[in-house]
Amino acid sequence: MHHLAEVFRALRQHRMRLNPEKCVFGVSGGKFLGFMLSNRGIEANPDKCQAILEMKSPGTLKEVQKLAGRLTSLSRFLPRLAEISQPILALLKKAKQFSWIDECEESFQQFKQRLSSPPVLSKPNASSDMIVYLAVSGHSVSAVLIQEDQKDQRPVYFTSRTLQDAEKRYQLIEKMALMLVYTARRLRQYFQSHRVVVRTDCPIAKVLRKPEIAGRMMVWSVELSEFDISFEPRGPIKSQHLADFVNELTPAGSFQDEPWTMHLDGSSNAQGSGAGIILASPSGITVEQSLRFSFRASNNQAEYEALLAGMRLAAEMGVKKVVCWTNSKIVAEQVNNNFQVKDANLLQYYHLFQKLKDDFAEVQIRHILRGSNERADQLARLASSRKLGQLRATIHLEVPSPSVAVECMATNAEVPNWMTPIRNFILQGELPTDLMEARKLRTQAARYSIVASELYRRGFSTPLLKCIDNLQAEYVMREVHEGICGSHSGGRTLAAKVLRAGNYWPTLKGDCAEFVKRCIPCQRHENVIHASATELHSISSPWPFALWGIDMLGPFPVAKGQVKFLLVAVDYFTKWIEAEPLACISATNVQKFVWRNLVTRFSIPYAIVSDNGLQFTDKKFNAFLENLGIRHRFTSVEHPQSNGQDEAANKVILSHPKKRLGTAKGAWAEELPEVLWAYRCTPQSTTRETPFRLTYGVDAMIPVEIGEPSFRRQHFHEEANDDSCRAELDVLDERREKARVVAEACKQRMSRCFNSNLRPRTFQEGDLVWRATGLARRNASEGKLSANWDGPFRIRHALNNGAYKLEELSGKVIPRTWNSTHLKTYYS
Repeated sequence: MHHLAEVFRALRQHRMRLNPEKCVFGVSGGKFLGFMLSNRGIEANPDKCQAILEMKSPGTLKEVQKLAGRLTSLSRFLPRLAEISQPILALLKKAKQFSWIDECEESFQQFKQRLSSPPVLSKPNASSDMIVYLAVSGHSVSAVLIQEDQKDQRPVYFTSRTLQDAEKRYQLIEKMALMLVYTARRLRQYFQSHRVVVRTDCPIAKVLRKPEIAGRMMVWSVELSEFDISFEPRGPIKSQHLADFVNELTPAGSFQDEPWTMHLDGSSNAQGSGAGIILASPSGITVEQSLRFSFRASNNQAEYEALLAGMRLAAEMGVKKVVCWTNSKIVAEQVNNNFQVKDANLLQYYHLFQKLKDDFAEVQIRHILRGSNERADQLARLASSRKLGQLRATIHLEVPSPSVAVECMATNAEVPNWMTPIRNFILQGELPTDLMEARKLRTQAARYSIVASELYRRGFSTPLLKCIDNLQAEYVMREVHEGICGSHSGGRTLAAKVLRAGNYWPTLKGDCAEFVKRCIPCQRHENVIHASATELHSISSPWPFALWGIDMLGPFPVAKGQVKFLLVAVDYFTKWIEAEPLACISATNVQKFVWRNLVTRFSIPYAIVSDNGLQFTDKKFNAFLENLGIRHRFTSVEHPQSNGQDEAANKVILSHPKKRLGTAKGAWAEELPEVLWAYRCTPQSTTRETPFRLTYGVDAMIPVEIGEPSFRRQHFHEEANDDSCRAELDVLDERREKARVVAEACKQRMSRCFNSNLRPRTFQEGDLVWRATGLARRNASEGKLSANWDGPFRIRHALNNGAYKLEELSGKVIPRTWNSTHLKTYYS
């Protein structure tokens, strides 16, 4: 107790406050010897701790207030006082709803346990560094000052603070900085007289030392700059009282052992380009960075710049494992070696990423949808239109130059381009060593002149045309084509508008055509191509009734028997038509029709051609055909030309009843037999024979020969008729062969005429294509503004005769085949 007497003696003589270097605190006689600092001096309170130890559980609000006052006076000697006393302090805010719950009792017993064996505070040593440990929880922050003496850690001062409602929403790294600032304010005498070492695994130093931080972090960084503060990794905690004090920032192991998560996004628009980065640790430490580029960059270049900046930020934080999420599918697939890097500029970014990747133990690049990456996208947009201090914990940084030496993005240095030889000749008289090249340059330079350090070309449509490089040409074409005054015009119109605006470069016309060809909105809304993409492929039947085409017509006006559909089948060789009215479309009715009208009448066919209707793709119907050995061939989706013979038969059946029925449209089913009979007895232009003759070997007796008797009707003899029919049957094969030759000649004439207007379009496996948007797939809400093409899709299999199997970019297979007539190349 002699130290206590010295303290009182010094205070009485000099009337000064507590000098921490003259106080020693310890345990004596089971009582805690504590001292409370006040404006009046030092007050020895050895009995306050004993009073708390002997106190029973408070039963009233006054007892809780008395307990809180005693605890406050002992805050220096108790670690994490604010966190432990949180349930008791919460009662003081609810005076009208006082309730001593289990959490309060647990906190009270914990205080008694700590007061019975309190830590021993040591006298500070002026020659030793002051070490600070920080602890953060959801509702409080705490700190402890210690000094090391021969590798023993001795506590000097404990301090803690309860977080306000707004402070509870701070990020973890902001809470750590807040507690450090609060400790420096509360214990200013220690921070001014000692070198302070902050031991923490949180990368707070890397954030506070960045000159680009904004908001409260910048203010705290300036306030702490007056002290001699250094930061070290926390390392092992030796003393038991410090083990009780420190909150573990990571649940298991060090934060370097688990991968950090990084969300990034790049943005490029008319105002400029930038990037946003969010780096988060497994324990909740979050660092945000907003980058603004002082150079022009495309979207893909901005995404690569964001990725490289994020890698550098993670390296500064000491991260060894990182998982990067980006909404750029191209960048994610290229760095993962799934996509080939064809662009020369992006290839340099790719190699630089591979170089930075070697500094990490593990790097994973994954793709994320844009909707799940909104925060990084906001930071990227913020880079071009930010206000100082707009985000409280965001690092704002301006990148003056690109990460790689890309010629097209250089802003200050003069890079060689097509204008350089002309400019050098006009200004300095430089000529190439080759005589032919020198003569060519002299001829070209005669049409150029320099006005105000800019190169101009004398034009015919405009007196002077400003010469621009490739990067400027890209901007001009994009602005004229799709800017405010752009109308997504064609290549020739775009070139004319660029010239009218007074700009020129040597490959203007070709570049404009290529730019329009690769414009995504122009490709999506381009007119549907009606010209055929492949040559006409004729379908020939090897023998009669071997190949049938089948199709469904309707709906018609409801006729007798409630029929309103018509099932039609036509033979490719004889052109014989079979048709049957139906009340409903079903696979069962189709199966009955094939069995009754085709198989039992004309034998089992070799194959049947149909479209992709549900009644034809039914499993039971296909199993029925398979059991009979009949091959079922499907036409390409939305390409009825694949079954042209059946479509031609449909035209006949549709046109004849219109002329016969007049206003009585409901009698079409009764007129159907007469229409079929008329067609079967009419010579066809493709075979020059009637279907009846090619089927039965003789011409049918038609009603007109009965009403006005013909020669064979007048001189009919049954025996002679039988002999004549047998003779006709003997030469039927010759007649059918002649009809086949005539049909093949007709098909060749049609092919020559068809192929004269051909626009060939062939694709290979892996090519990206657009698909024509049919009426069934158009978005009804878009109405007349709906696109004519959708996609892109990938060619999965290239079949014969212009048919292809498609798949989505995700790998989902598109059912059925698609004809090249409904496809076109996708230009990225």
